[in-house]
Amino acid sequence: MNKLYTILLALFSLSSFANEPPLKETMKALDKALFESFNNCHNPAELEKHANYFAHDLEFYHDNGGVTWDRDSMITNTKNNACGNYTRRLVAESFKAYPVNGFGAITEGVHIFCQTETQKCEGKANFVMVWRNQNNQWAVTRALSYGHRENR
Repeated sequence: MNKLYTILLALFSLSSFANEPPLKETMKALDKALFESFNNCHNPAELEKHANYFAHDLEFYHDNGGVTWDRDSMITNTKNNACGNYTRRLVAESFKAYPVNGFGAITEGVHIFCQTETQKCEGKANFVMVWRNQNNQWAVTRALSYGHRENR
């Protein structure tokens, strides 16, 4: 009886995940939405939407800009330095997603930054984001942007 219960529980658990999209698909959609709001953050509503993808206690590590210790400071920096000046493009084949049991996921990849005025895409960098999933609400808790270099 115990063996039967274990098998039924395992089958039920698997079927409950059948309707959920694979993690990489979910995380890629979140990445796309996050950076669509970044690319349009000159619009105050999009900047607010962008902010909502990040936890209040966000830590953002940038190899050139240093560390930002909270969401409000990071959004202020984004507003003052990036909004209307740069857009971000994901190098699609570089994107990876990994589950973090009981917490959320880690995403990593390479992105390219383009100057809005000239449309020149001269900057390239690696990124890592740690996403927390609480009650089906995803938020970035840690972000790293590093290895900034010319896009060749």
